[in-house]
Amino acid sequence: MSSLRVVLVSHGATEATRRAGFPLDEPLLRTAVEDPGPGFGRVDAALCGPSLRCAQTAAVLGIDAEPDERLRDLDHGDWSGRTLDEVAVADPAGMARWLTDPESAPHGGESVADLARRVGGWLDDRSLELARTVAVTHPAVIRAAIGHALGAGPAAFWRVDIAPLSRTTLRGGPGRWTLRWIVPGTG
Repeated sequence: MSSLRVVLVSHGATEATRRAGFPLDEPLLRTAVEDPGPGFGRVDAALCGPSLRCAQTAAVLGIDAEPDERLRDLDHGDWSGRTLDEVAVADPAGMARWLTDPESAPHGGESVADLARRVGGWLDDRSLELARTVAVTHPAVIRAAIGHALGAGPAAFWRVDIAPLSRTTLRGGPGRWTLRWIVPGTG
């Protein structure tokens, strides 16, 4: 049985990652990618989330990545552009629901469960012709992919911390993913 390899690279640091905020489509900080680290070896497909920060990270890493809409960040709706602390003060009940109920989206955006379904579908759609995929994406997407690989689903989402520029490698294929390793990033 053939195996796929998917390397998920978390985008570099932005103003939102530095201030614990819900991001807008913002650029990388100027110092976000000082050392791009090792290359990726053979790559059959290079993808990235459709945001500016993912495209910029891919470019700095020397990856000619094609945007993929299913690798977009979790939609934070009304909370976009605000910090966690600001939202916790303005909408404590909504924040509590969002952190404890994966199906909840009180902010007018996307629920963690919806994100998990989207990312799980993307993973399970990987093709053997694209056996080695590198995707520059968002920490939330990588958390959802890890939850899918481990069979833990959205319940595991808040149990995983993804640093900027970390690399998460998954092996396997539809319905049989394995977390191979996580290389720490800069966070």
